[in-house]
This record gives sequence, structure tokens and C-alpha cells, in this order.
Amino acid sequence: MSACIPAGATEPAHTERTHPPHSPPPGRRRGFRVASADLSAAVAVFLIALPLSLGIALTTGAPLQAGLVAAAVGGLVAGRLGGSPLQVSGPAAGLTVVTADVIHQYGWRTTCAVTVLAGLAQLGLGCLRVARGALAVSPAIVHGMLAGIGVTIAVAQVHIVLGGEPQSSVPDNLRALPAQLARLDPAALAMSVLTLAVLLLWPRLPGRAGHLLRRVPAALVAVAGATALAAAAGLVLPLVDLPSWRSHALAGLPEGPVLGLVAAVLATTLVCSVQSLLGAVAVDKLASARPGAGHVVRSDLDRELLGQGAANVVSGTLGGLPVAGVAVRSTANVHAGAVSRNSTILHGALVVAAALLLVPLLELIPLASLAALVMAVGIRMVSLHHIRTVTRHREVLVYAVTALGVISLGVLEGVALGIAVAVGVALHRLTRTRITHTEQDGVHHVHVRGQLTFLAVPRLSRALHLVPQGADAVVALDGSFMDHAAYETLQDWQSTHTARGGTVEITGRRTGVRIAEPGALVSGPEPDGEPGTSGDCRCRPWTAWRNHQCDRPSPAPDAGARPAEALESDEADPRPDRDLSAPARRRTPGGRQLMRGLSTFQRRTAPLVRGELARLAREGQRPSQLFLTCADSRVVTSMITSSGPGDLFVVRNVGNLVPPPGAESGDDSVAAAIEYAVDVLAVRSITVCGHSGCGAMQALLDSHPASPAATPLGRWLRHGGPSLERLRDTGAPAPRLAGRPPADDVEQLCLTNVVQQLEHLRAHESVARALKEGSLELHGVYFHVGEAQAYLLAEQEEEGVFDRVRDVDLAV
Repeated sequence: MSACIPAGATEPAHTERTHPPHSPPPGRRRGFRVASADLSAAVAVFLIALPLSLGIALTTGAPLQAGLVAAAVGGLVAGRLGGSPLQVSGPAAGLTVVTADVIHQYGWRTTCAVTVLAGLAQLGLGCLRVARGALAVSPAIVHGMLAGIGVTIAVAQVHIVLGGEPQSSVPDNLRALPAQLARLDPAALAMSVLTLAVLLLWPRLPGRAGHLLRRVPAALVAVAGATALAAAAGLVLPLVDLPSWRSHALAGLPEGPVLGLVAAVLATTLVCSVQSLLGAVAVDKLASARPGAGHVVRSDLDRELLGQGAANVVSGTLGGLPVAGVAVRSTANVHAGAVSRNSTILHGALVVAAALLLVPLLELIPLASLAALVMAVGIRMVSLHHIRTVTRHREVLVYAVTALGVISLGVLEGVALGIAVAVGVALHRLTRTRITHTEQDGVHHVHVRGQLTFLAVPRLSRALHLVPQGADAVVALDGSFMDHAAYETLQDWQSTHTARGGTVEITGRRTGVRIAEPGALVSGPEPDGEPGTSGDCRCRPWTAWRNHQCDRPSPAPDAGARPAEALESDEADPRPDRDLSAPARRRTPGGRQLMRGLSTFQRRTAPLVRGELARLAREGQRPSQLFLTCADSRVVTSMITSSGPGDLFVVRNVGNLVPPPGAESGDDSVAAAIEYAVDVLAVRSITVCGHSGCGAMQALLDSHPASPAATPLGRWLRHGGPSLERLRDTGAPAPRLAGRPPADDVEQLCLTNVVQQLEHLRAHESVARALKEGSLELHGVYFHVGEAQAYLLAEQEEEGVFDRVRDVDLAV
């Protein structure tokens, strides 16, 4: 559950979320306040951004001031307007290849105009709310693009590291490298090696002193150390040259061929947008993973695209480089403890101050040191982790083609090649279907691996016709898609085969993957030939439960029918190797359903989970939370929480009640479960889950307080009395759902009961102790059965509000 509210939290949460799920909640306008965590994070990010901005400007061939302009605009404009509060924007290494190519072809003033046009394009895309479409790009293409850009950066910076000038492309740089090695500058090489050594060793300083020193960014230490050594030794090296701001070049009207300029705008827009949006998602994950993060506001990707567009318009107009979200600075911002967008804005202000006041110091930096810094950034863009990931997902071809295309042809061309290869790979996987036929113990197995389309119908028909008439057959579909042609082929064969006395069982390898309509393919025909009405319900668990009616009335046996005992025995155990000599047992419909379920588990599910259950049997259970909910059969805890074996310690009772401790009202079974979960299993959270249409709550409303409880159920429901009293207390705020009032008194009592049982939980000694130590959280959940919708309890000024859990929150 993504929106966990720790019990005892002092800051209230918002009562109602009327904004989109990835938008920050609206709040009252306050004066500009900077938390201490934001201030320290801003300083840390500024110390990283200053040398990197100069280095990226040097790499692109732009005026060095352009890097500072982009860093300042990225902090002030994108930081204020963007939808990702903790993402830091500025000149990005991923844009160097595109920008350098535009500068080489059209000049600096036209490049600024291209940046402005790219910003306008981003504003248009943000207004169209298509930001989430960028996440549909294959990660292999994105990582391959960044790897190609990283190689291009690193190869170009080698020439500056050696004391020379880079060429315009990777092939030209490689061809010129032998000549550059012959006339290398020892002083430039020494400063570059020193910078790289500090970058490599500084994060690995050992001991307590090293832990303190590592708080200073390695990039700052490397550049400052090289600068100090060069100045002390009196080395003659090319240094940073920052002309007067009065002569700084601003944007001009674009000049050049229209198609070339359009391609440049598209490439800049593509790289800026994709890098920024993927960076925003990554920052959300980093912020959520911080210790004690609590509820983290998700990024509004459309707003982030608008903020990046506005920043590029301003940066290009003021003569700055293109702006995008930067992974290195954003990661440093999160790790430094930033809590709001103020850290990003303040870092931009610090860049402005440095650009105006620290020019004499900045002009002492050797260009070779900046080149080594950027070269290290480029090398890190070729991530071994990404290579292993795409290899594991069999997308290394897409990654390699994209990277090589970017290196040899350019960013736009490389991405286009990567998209083409990705489409080709997807089509190949769609059309590559493996169909096999085997026979085991008299049962014919037809196994289909891959997507079942019309292209595979001839092979499917050949495999199905290998099954003899009247034989038992199992068709296993190991795929997630079946088109109409394959569906009809399989359905027609099934009808024909069963009409001739054979049996057919169609299964999916993965439980929960719905291959076809359950009524047509999953249920076999009746003996009289009517399809889809068999009393032997074959509805697979975790498939679509539409029209799920397993308890159909069984037809009365006639004189010519097989004995009922034999039919029931066959239903319970359809395997041909069953012991026919064993005496048949008459089972009730409930018994048959139980045996069908157990048999299905042993046949389909047990082979998939046996390894995990064996590990849990060896290591013991280590659940992360205690889940206390109602015994209602419609509330399936593992389904609504997407949990598996070993995840939840579940306690179920009528009405999801937690009797408070005490001689009169205590209940040892629930109290024992709570004590065992908290003290022995050391669960980190306890959830009380109510649901709509609860019969226990309806019984509480219909009960008379004065009448004695004569039955066990009546005596148990007395533990719900405090919830009923809380409901009838007009002076206390009633719990409610965000966005709509409760439908009726029963739903109101269901919500009130969850809040009341959480109070009972806090009264238990083990829970109170764990809450005080900060090792336990309490959560309230309301599950609406008819809507299949979960609501999570937030607390606002003693008024319980159940906020709707959205699917996008979980997807991101």
C-alpha cells in the first residue's frame, strides 16, 4: 500500500484529494520558507551543478556562460513550475550530442532559437496531457540512447584530456586519436588523471573521517584540487574563459534549411522530454525508498513537461543550453534530504550568485579538469546494470542497435533505428509460436508457447488432429493473447472431440491469465451436447469472475445414465491413472467443489509455488504485516493486497472486530494473534480492513441494546457496541469517503467500525509499546465489494477520511 499513514503522526494529511493522482495537493498560499533540510540539499546540489554545468557547456562547444544560464533557469523556472518537486533540472549530459551537432551546423544563436522552439513544443505536449506516452518507449531504447550519448561524450573528451580539440563525430574522433596521442600535453593529461583519480577514490574514503569527508561532492573536490594544484605549480594550461555578461550572445532568428531545423527541434524535444519524465519517475522511487519517507507526493508528469518547456523557452531566450531533468543532481538532492521544491529553487539562486560573484575563481579552472569530469559522466551513462536488465529481458539487440545508431549516425537516427528494431522484435515474438504434442499415461498434451494468432492456426490444427478420437486431452496455453481465428479453431475442435466421446481440458500456465471466454473454452459440454452448462464448473481461480456460477443444479440421474458415484468420482479425479478398484464415494455438491478446487491446485498451482513454499518451510514465516479483516467470503485478502505466501499474517472474524483488552470484553483468540504478530513475528504494520455490505454491521444496526445476547454470535457482536455508539455520537465527526458521502447507514457504520477498531488496537500493550518505539504502523482500509475499490484511511484533525486508492499510484 503506497499511502501509509503512521499511527501517531503529528502532521495531518489532506482530507480529500480532488487533484489528479500525480498532482501535488493544493494548499494554502504561504510565505517562502526554507527548511534546514532543503537548505543543506541546495548547497550540495549547487556544488555538483557548478562544475558540471561548465563542463557540459565546454563539451557542446557553447559559450561557458550558457551552462550557468541553463543551470540557473533549470533551478528557478523548472523548479518552481515543474511537477516533480525533488527533481533538479539544468544542462544535461544526455543533450550534449544533439546540442553540439546543432551548434556545429547552425551556430550558437540559432541553437538558442532551437531551444526556444523545443520548449514551445514541450508546452504544447504538456497542454495535450500526453506526458505518460513517453513512458511507453521501450527502456532498451532509452538506455541505448543514453549509452550511445555517453560513448560519444567520452570519446570527444579524450582529445581535451590529452590537450587537443575534439572533432565533430565519433568516427572522426577515433581516426584523429593516434595523431593526438603523438602530440599530447603532459600538463593537461596530469590534471585530467588527477581529476579522474579523485572522482574514483573520494567516494571510497574509509573510516569515520572518510564518512564526514564524503559529504563534500567528489566533483567539486576533483575540480578544486586540480585547479589549486595547477595554480600552485604554475602550469600553463587552457583555462575557463568567461567573457563579460555584456557580450553574452542571446537567441536570434533561426537560420538554415527548414527540414534540418525541424529535425533539430524534434531531437531536442525528444531527449529533453523523455529524460525529464523518466527522471521524475525515478526520483519518486528514490524519495519513497528513503527511511521514514512516509507518504510521498507523486510527480505530475504533465505539469513537469510544462515546467521543462517553460524553462527551455527562458533558457534559450537568455542564451542558455537546453534544460532537462538531471539524474546526478536529482539523486544528490534526494539523498541530501530535500523535502520540497525549495531546494531546487535555492540551488538555482546560488548558481546565479556564483555566475555574478565568482567569475575570477571560475576562470582558474583548467579545461582539462572539466573535460575529465564530463568524460567520467559519459562513461557512467553506459550502465552495466541496464545492460544486464535488457539482456535478461531479451532486448539486448534493441539496446545495441540504438546505441550504435546514436554513436555513428546521431540521436534522432539512432532512436528511430531502435524503435524499428523494437517493433520488429515485438512482431517476431508475436508470430513465433511453438506448439508441441506429447502423450503421458494415456493423456494427450498439446502445449502452446507464445501468442496464438491466425499465423499459427495451421500448426495448431496439425497438433490437435494428432489427438485420437475419444482420448483425454489437455491443451495448455502459455501466452497472453489469442485472436479470433485461433479461438474458433480451438473451439470447433473441442466441440467435435467431446462429441465423439473425448474429454478436453484447456488450461493456462499462469494462474490468472484469461485466454478465452470461460463459458466457451473453459467449460466442457454436457453429455446432451449443450455447451457451457456443465455441472463441472471449470472456472479457474483468479480468472475473470463474470457470470461465475459454479453451483448449478445437477440433472437427476436416469436409468440409462452412469451411476452417480462413478460420475462424482470422475469429476473429482479426472486423471486416467486413478485407482478404479477403490470404492466410489458419494459426495455432496460442496464436497465435489472442494475436491475440484484441491485437485486444480495440485495440478496447476502447486508446481508453480512448491519451491517458494519449500523455502518458507525451511526459513519460517516472516510476514511484514498483520491483516485483520472480516470473514466475509467476498473479501479475498491476497487478491486485494496482491500478496502471496508468507506476506500477510491474517486474522479473520465476523465484523473485523478487535475486542479491547480487559477481563470483561477481552477475547483471547484475537489478542493472542496480535501479541504473536507484534512480539514474535515483529510485523511492521497492522491493517484493519472493513468492507461494504457487511452483515455484522447490519446486525448491529438491527440489534436492541437492552436485549440479552443469547447466542455466540450475539455475544461476539457485543464487541461492536463501541462502534455503534461512536456512530450515534452526533458530537463527533463521522468517518467518510473522499469524494462522496456514505451510501447508507450500513456503509457509515462500516467506516466507523474500522476507525473504532484501530483505537482498540492501540489499547493492546504490545501494540502500544511498538507504536511508542516507532517500529509499527496502523492502517485502516475499506474495501467496496461492488466497485472492487479499496479506500485507505487518512487522519485529519480527528476526522477519518478514506481516500480512494488509484491504479496509477500502484503502477508507478
